[in-house]
Amino acid sequence: MKYDEIMVRYGELSTKGHNKKSFIDRLGSNVRKALHQYDQVKIHPNQDRLHVELNGTDAEPVMERLKQVFGIQNFSPSLRVEKDFDSVVEAAVAIFKEQVQGPTTFKVETKRADHKFPMGTFEMNKQLGGALLKAFPTDLSVDVHHPDITLRVEIRLNGIYLTSAKILGAGGLPVGTAGKGMMMLSGGIDSPVAAYLALKRGVSLEMVHFYSPPYTSEQALAKAKELTGKLAKYSGSIKFIQVPFTEIQETVKEKVPEGYLMTVQRRLMLRLACALAQKRAGLAVFNGESLGQVASQTMESMLAIEDVTTMPVLRPVLSYDKNEIIKIAEGIDTYDLSILPYEDCCTVFTPPSPKTKPNLKRARSYEARLDVEGLMQRALDGIEITEIHAGDEFLNQNQDVFAELL
Repeated sequence: MKYDEIMVRYGELSTKGHNKKSFIDRLGSNVRKALHQYDQVKIHPNQDRLHVELNGTDAEPVMERLKQVFGIQNFSPSLRVEKDFDSVVEAAVAIFKEQVQGPTTFKVETKRADHKFPMGTFEMNKQLGGALLKAFPTDLSVDVHHPDITLRVEIRLNGIYLTSAKILGAGGLPVGTAGKGMMMLSGGIDSPVAAYLALKRGVSLEMVHFYSPPYTSEQALAKAKELTGKLAKYSGSIKFIQVPFTEIQETVKEKVPEGYLMTVQRRLMLRLACALAQKRAGLAVFNGESLGQVASQTMESMLAIEDVTTMPVLRPVLSYDKNEIIKIAEGIDTYDLSILPYEDCCTVFTPPSPKTKPNLKRARSYEARLDVEGLMQRALDGIEITEIHAGDEFLNQNQDVFAELL
């Protein structure tokens, strides 16, 4: 079926009151970004819904992209016909031929924006319904309450549009409507899921990844970048900030008792993430902590670590269990990448018996042994920022280089 337009319906945007226009404008911008490679496609965000004019572009790849744009409740591909009844019947029969595969119930719903069109909504419903029953005498029956197919007819000034499919969108809020946050992205399962959930609530994210060469490999860094590429499909592109962490980890290991290595190390990670947020207009720091899952994720640990900042530290997967997180990771296609065995800096210096209930005063005391300002400044001076787009791959590139060296 060669569709002419995709009609996009808003989700939570319809409840946003005075902010509705800015939310719709942001969604329009995000849809344009998601569909930027389709030159012929035109986007028209209106008060009640958003229209995607295809202008000859194949609808299927466009709809696949729309499924990943937050802020869309659902959408429907539409056919446009001239404003005469015979053309409407011909298009409706063509649509039903693709969808009717045996006994099927249906109803017709008409909206008339062009009040000069000679047929009213009730008459269009009745006449078009009768024509469809005549075209499919053995398979179709009318059910106005719970139909299998609802054929929607919109009579506009520039033509009549027909649609029957309703495809679910990603829901949530348009990315960027809830401000910017810094996501502490490891190479594990949890933090990409937390990032996905934050994006779904309208947060524009920048990824902060700590790497510690030579203790962590180039593959570990490439894995984190590729995870960012998986998430970038929900916002078009994401900035990836890699923070050198080797000197800090070596210094902490040298000067802090083993049981507090993890606590002091994570305090410095959070200090750096907050410093980047302040520098880059971020409003909060996000991470992938789930309460009680590992030693660093007890409330006592969170208290000892979060002590270093007054900035909000948000944890989208806090109350999720591991199976729930894995299910989301599989759904967003990050799970198989997350379980690749490339260690990140959170695991290479993990002591055998970290404190699960660290004492806040002791954590502060041990951290005071360090030149915190100097360590942080050198790390911040060494950051690298990469703009990562949807689907960018990094692991395969590294493997090709490695193969050439063998």
